[in-house]
Amino acid sequence: MSKATKILITAAFIGLIAFIVYSTTGLAKVRCEVCMEYRGRLSCRPAAGSTKEEAINTSKTVACSDIASGRDESIACTAMPPKSLDCK
Repeated sequence: MSKATKILITAAFIGLIAFIVYSTTGLAKVRCEVCMEYRGRLSCRPAAGSTKEEAINTSKTVACSDIASGRDESIACTAMPPKSLDCK
């Protein structure tokens, strides 16, 4: 493989990584921290999303994953209103 080909492949790889990082950080326009309480347990977790609703739902899901056991409890936990909510 020639030196020019190696440089071209390396540049393409770096460009791809830069695009992935840029697009990932560019989509997260809203950041929220949600505190969920379920069966006496409390969990607060941050999340980001392109919309406020997306950030809230993601944060609720992550917080509930810490305090709920199994699918049924996770669904019940995420259906509850947040104990506290802070979005920026």
